[in-house]
Amino acid sequence: MGSKGPKVDKAFNRMTNRNQIHEAVLLVENTNGDFSQSKEYGGKDIDTPLLMASITKLFTTTCILILKEQGKLSLDDKIAKYFPEDMLSNLHIYKGREYSKQLTLSNLLFQTSGLPDIYEEGSKNAKQRAIDKDMQIDFDTIMMKTKQLKAHFAPDTKKRAHYADVNFDILGKIIEILTDSTLEDVYKQLIFDPLDLKNTYLPKNEHDFIPNVYYKHTPLYRPKFVKSSRASGGCISTARELMIFIKAFFGGSLFHKDIFYELKETNKLQFSMFPIHYSAGYMTIPLGGVINIFMGKGELIGHSGSSGSFAFYYPMKDLFFVGDVNQMANPALPVRLAMRLAHTMKS
Repeated sequence: MGSKGPKVDKAFNRMTNRNQIHEAVLLVENTNGDFSQSKEYGGKDIDTPLLMASITKLFTTTCILILKEQGKLSLDDKIAKYFPEDMLSNLHIYKGREYSKQLTLSNLLFQTSGLPDIYEEGSKNAKQRAIDKDMQIDFDTIMMKTKQLKAHFAPDTKKRAHYADVNFDILGKIIEILTDSTLEDVYKQLIFDPLDLKNTYLPKNEHDFIPNVYYKHTPLYRPKFVKSSRASGGCISTARELMIFIKAFFGGSLFHKDIFYELKETNKLQFSMFPIHYSAGYMTIPLGGVINIFMGKGELIGHSGSSGSFAFYYPMKDLFFVGDVNQMANPALPVRLAMRLAHTMKS
């Protein structure tokens, strides 16, 4: 493993030399920890709080898969089982036909619902408004705004997936309904406490620290928006604790890892997300143009966040890459860094 150190240095330094990177952190380890290297830039280290953004979806996925193992839900469940009719009415209409009551938990988890994303779509999307000014969006408003946009395809359309935060917002609400608890408490019970994560949390009050996120050269403080994201993107962690989590997620410490073989469907996301595919609640990024099933060669599996965060496993070399480049203006940067790391480790 000794030859990998300079490769990590080179990939990290290349990223931090970019004009818009003001702070960054990277932690690379193998499963048993006999190789571990961290890189720091701009005062950010492996214990500095970072906004996980969409890596939070892995936490929501974890809760869904644990509840599935406990027999409390099925991925074939229609979401209509959990919500009143008026909540779902007109949520998904495609080519004049309504599919709202046909949506399943599986559709949400695999991003195959066809639902639009209020944060990326519309005349002035919610993401841009959040960049301009902090704002709170509750679940009812998320559902209402989703109904105002057009669905992209019928659920379960072959080889179609469309990345939309609302899929995981709905999963988060279902978790709360099933457990009769808050999402914050469920995360704590099923993930934070079992893994002894002391610095990972879903902020819920004014005392919970929320880090700034850069948009180009401007640091933004958006606590209301972060608290609105909850199940789809609201969690705070550190690189050190993200490493503990991502190893547990793919290693079977939280739920039986055979689930990945059972749920091995992978679909390409919309063009704007290229080259990312989506599987059972996590991203799959083929390397070298070759797509393989879980644990195969030539792919990254995990998640990135629009804030610049990332947590990926590279099975081919048994390496985990976690960290943050803290830049909202270019969400592709963390994916590019992880891909560059993987490519340099091949030889």
